[in-house]
Amino acid sequence: MNYYSENDIRQIVADVLSRSGFNGAKGMEIPVEISARHVHLSKADKEALFGAGYTLTRKRDLSQPGQYLCEERVKLVTASGEIANVAVLGPERKQTQVELSLTDARILGLKPPIRLSGDLRNAADVMIIGPKGVITARGSVIVAKAHVHMTPEDARKYGVEHGRSVNIRIGTERSVTLNDVQVRVDKNFGLAVHIDYDEANAAQVSGGNIVGCLQKNG
Repeated sequence: MNYYSENDIRQIVADVLSRSGFNGAKGMEIPVEISARHVHLSKADKEALFGAGYTLTRKRDLSQPGQYLCEERVKLVTASGEIANVAVLGPERKQTQVELSLTDARILGLKPPIRLSGDLRNAADVMIIGPKGVITARGSVIVAKAHVHMTPEDARKYGVEHGRSVNIRIGTERSVTLNDVQVRVDKNFGLAVHIDYDEANAAQVSGGNIVGCLQKNG
């Protein structure tokens, strides 16, 4: 009969989990970033809120190339509530989009769909107040679906493709596995998992160098 030490057993388990792409598998780690509530504005809506010819002020670049946090802030208002000091992200988009957590949505009395950025089917309405004006942004509010940004090279490394659904294991003290996380592949993307504050709080993620482990689910 063969007897295995605790260390031997741990190594055997680690090897099995590694081959299955489970949490802790070497090379399957991906940085995890928290996406707070924010607004993307169209050119027309930007000028309605901040004035004709207004240019958004870049505060700092974000991890996704070409995307940046602006100095400007707006207020979101509904008949049920309001949220002030909401960040504006640049650059301008063709259509205004508001991304909230489910907790934010409840504050505003809204029931927005969970969608990937850019998919505004059945999106909710909200009033946006800026220093120079007010707009009713119809069909603009979504709860962003958790997703993974990666380049084609990253996709080959992880053995996935654009549109694939994967699981992401976040191994903090309150470990959480996020299921049905959408893979988004583009040559201009930076490698990162994006989650909102509800998901971050559930997994005890508060920023810093947190990584998740990609698990292929089929």
